[in-house]
Order: sequence, then C-alpha cells, then structure tokens
Amino acid sequence: MNPITLLRVQGTDVAVRLSGDRGRPALLLIHGFPSSSESFRHVIAPLARDCFVIAPDLPGFGRSPPIEPASFSRLADIVDELLARLGVASFHLYLHDHGAAVGLHLATRAPDRIRGLIVQNANAHESGLGPQWSATRAYWRDPSPEREAEATAHLSFKGTRDQYVAGIPDDLAARIDPQRWERDWRTMNLPGRLATQRQLVLDYRHHVARFADIADWLARWQPPALMLWGRHDAFFDLQETLSWMKDLPRMAAHILDGPHFLLETHAAECAALMGAFIARVETRPRPSP
Repeated sequence: MNPITLLRVQGTDVAVRLSGDRGRPALLLIHGFPSSSESFRHVIAPLARDCFVIAPDLPGFGRSPPIEPASFSRLADIVDELLARLGVASFHLYLHDHGAAVGLHLATRAPDRIRGLIVQNANAHESGLGPQWSATRAYWRDPSPEREAEATAHLSFKGTRDQYVAGIPDDLAARIDPQRWERDWRTMNLPGRLATQRQLVLDYRHHVARFADIADWLARWQPPALMLWGRHDAFFDLQETLSWMKDLPRMAAHILDGPHFLLETHAAECAALMGAFIARVETRPRPSP
C-alpha cells in the first residue's frame, strides 16, 4: 500500500497517495462512493512505472476530514488546488462513480489540461440513471425529510456492502474482501461523514443538470478515451456505455465480467489496459480542438 501524504488545501487536510516520477505524465485517480484512494491499492504500483500517480481521498472520505458544506463543485476546487500544489499542469483523468461528478468539473473548466480520459463505471448521461434512481429523483424534486429518508436509505451497513456485491454473481462476490465495506462503514460513522454523504446525494442533481455541458465538452474536445466497465453494475445501467461511445466514437471500450467496483476483481487487467492506453496517448501528438 502506498503511504498517505497529508497536504493542507483550502483550510483542510487532504490525504493523497503519490507514486512515480513527477517528470512523467500525471494520472489523477478519483475514487467513488463510499470508498477512498484504497480503491486503487492494486493498480498504483504498476501505473507508477510510467506515470506520476495522484490518488486523493476526497474530503469526507478515507483519511480526509469532511468539509462543510459539501458539494461536488467544492470537492473539485480542492482537487484543483491540490494539483496546483503538486505542480501538475495536465493529466490523465480516471473517473469512477462520484469521482465523475468531481473530475468532470475539472475537465470542463480547463479542457486543455486533460491528456486522456479513463471511464470506469462513471455516469454522465441520462441513459445510466435507470429505475433504481426513482427515489433519488423524487428527493431532488422535493427535498423533504421524508424524501431524504428514502433517497439516503443506502447510507447503512447493508447499503455500503451493496456497493460492492449487489446484483453480482456469487463467484465474483467471493473475490471481494468483506473488509472493504466494513472499513468504509466504520469511516462513514466518523463525525461529520454521514452528513457529507447526505449532502452529496442531494448535490448529485447538479451533476445531472450539467450533462448537456459535459456532452458539449466531449463533442468539442474529443479527448483520447478508454472505457473499463463492470457489466454487473447495480447502479448505472449498461446503456450508459453506449452513450459514452456515441459521444466518443474513437473510445476504446472494454466491458468486463465484473462489478461496480471493478478494480476489486479485475485490477491486473485494468492496470494493463490503462498502462497501454496512456502509452499510446503519450506517443502521439496532442491535437488541437
């Protein structure tokens, strides 16, 4: 496991795992809910052979304390300043789950900074939001206490476990260490953490409202892109993969027999695909928009 570095950013401590030569192309790994940079524990070392890997714990996750109020835009502000502190001007961007709502803020704010895009079970289209989102959508329309209780029912031990194993074949579930969701649940029960998660459930509506802006960015900039998708995702519909491929017709897409947390079951395959993708991107000139 790569050691944690604590950096003071915008008045809060941000825990970040750094690995590799800072002179090499940077790779920003942004985790999803309810995890942390530990999601990348099996891929950081192989990727760091050719990249400067940056894997932060977003505020309110892992070893980074929560901020108040929490929003995806504010999380992006903090990651942006973290990159500036590290002297990173451009980077490959890995998106997963909640990390998409953070990372796509960075991408649309300064598109020329994105060297390549890696999409791993990350949603940016209506097609990904199936009927399992009905309670959350109702909460966005009517943020009442009753609606909030329905939309945040997953903020429980069972809901945390489900992020890893809901709807997946038994043989895949057996490959995932229960300590993953047990640790996440312990972390979520630290002071202020569940409040952060409730705020982000509501704020995700602003990510959804930005889908048209994100589509415009993709259409104009057409970043080199790689998709790694666990087909047994219980949270984002498989149709989302087609939407990404329509937006990015040159995207290399790999639909794997894995879960939402694909790196828990297919880390070696994903690391190899990511490394090869970054090597291809870095050996060709970057086109103008």
